[in-house]
Amino acid sequence: MAKASSPIEQILNFIKTNGIKFVDLKFMDFPGQWQHFTVPVTQFKEDSFEEGFGFDGSSIRGWKAINESDMLIIPDPTTMLVDPFVDVPTISLICDVYEPSTKEQYSRCPRNIAQKATAYLNSTGIADTVYYGPEAEFFVFDDVRFDSKPNGSFYMVDSVEGKWNSGRDENPNLGYKPRYKEGYFPVPPTDALMNLRNEMVVNLMNAGIDVEAQHHEVASGGQCEIDLRFQPLVKAADQLLLFKYIVKNTAKKNNKTVTYMPKPIFGDNGSGMHVHTSLWKKGKPLFAGSGYAGLSEMGLYFIGGLLKHAPSLLAFTNPTTNSYKRLVPGFEAPVNLAYSQRNRSASVRIPMYSSNPKTKRVEFRCPDASSNPYLAFSAMLMAGLDGIINRIDPGEPLDKDIYDMSPEELKDVPSTPGSLGEALKALSDDHEYLLKGDVFTEDVIDTWITYKTDKEIKPMALQPHPYEFSLYYDV
Repeated sequence: MAKASSPIEQILNFIKTNGIKFVDLKFMDFPGQWQHFTVPVTQFKEDSFEEGFGFDGSSIRGWKAINESDMLIIPDPTTMLVDPFVDVPTISLICDVYEPSTKEQYSRCPRNIAQKATAYLNSTGIADTVYYGPEAEFFVFDDVRFDSKPNGSFYMVDSVEGKWNSGRDENPNLGYKPRYKEGYFPVPPTDALMNLRNEMVVNLMNAGIDVEAQHHEVASGGQCEIDLRFQPLVKAADQLLLFKYIVKNTAKKNNKTVTYMPKPIFGDNGSGMHVHTSLWKKGKPLFAGSGYAGLSEMGLYFIGGLLKHAPSLLAFTNPTTNSYKRLVPGFEAPVNLAYSQRNRSASVRIPMYSSNPKTKRVEFRCPDASSNPYLAFSAMLMAGLDGIINRIDPGEPLDKDIYDMSPEELKDVPSTPGSLGEALKALSDDHEYLLKGDVFTEDVIDTWITYKTDKEIKPMALQPHPYEFSLYYDV
């Protein structure tokens, strides 16, 4: 019997037999944006998977100083993909970031943090696999313009299906515009994006991503969702980045633009990323049991950890100033730190679609897709494990509709932070649970807080807001 070839041999053979000309090397920066550079196949050899490729780390956000800038990326041979958006035949590989002097993985590499979180999970003996199923919502726009100068700033987004365009002269305007908060689930022609989402799904499946469903979301103006099947932590994060890449590029090929910004439209629903998670060991689900909503004691303690650490956790799962324009009390956002079966007004929900133990999972509804998935998923795991290890009681479930409760009933229900600054303060005060197993480090925590404060919070505080002119110009 012929010996099965290794992933590296398979890649090298694929390059030869398919006329591949370039290898695109993708890696994750600190805040959460995929970066890349490309090498011709003549520079790509078997030892590339050991020697890697050098680059300037000082030009990557949140990383090296210019006097220590040299870094390495080493491709993961299990992540090969033929890039469907590049004209010349090109394969793509996801890479890990290394220190060239020591050949150790870089401590601020988000993918390294996710790998360490997986290793820590195994070291606890609690479980051997954590699965994540993210539901990343996004808007599809037909036009976007924005600018910010010393003497002025503005933004403008537009969509042919935006309710605000119901009176626009479109030669002719056919009137099929989803009403505000009524985009869930009208059929075409009101849902004008059916064909585009199907094209996105075909491209995702061709890239090896399991898609469960696609649909229009609640907001007018092109809000959509495509649901991915759950995967282990690192693969789930890899696939979420590939998902965003494919969705954005498919839209661009159709002369449209996609944003995962949590709150691009005032007065309508924002875009979240509900994350379903479960722990397994030796092929068996650990969250199914005889407790509340069919959960095991372990599942309830996992929720206890999520709820206890949620204020600091949101510094990673909701890491932008715009995130907190979605997480606003009094609307449909999950701002109340409570858990419930079926009730979508709680920040933690236990889906009840099936009685099959394999489907038992916990849905954390706070996150949004502006997050760095390696960091967000890792932080969620560390919070949940802390709940299990320390047997943190999640308290009583909240099965009432939170939005119908009186202020007196709600006074004892804690809320999510009201701003990114509050979340970062919570992270500064509560991050010991993230340091276990050296998954996160003090350097990573400090760098994250400093970067977010200096690059996002302070500039936002200094920049006059256009709405302030409506409020105050005539004072």
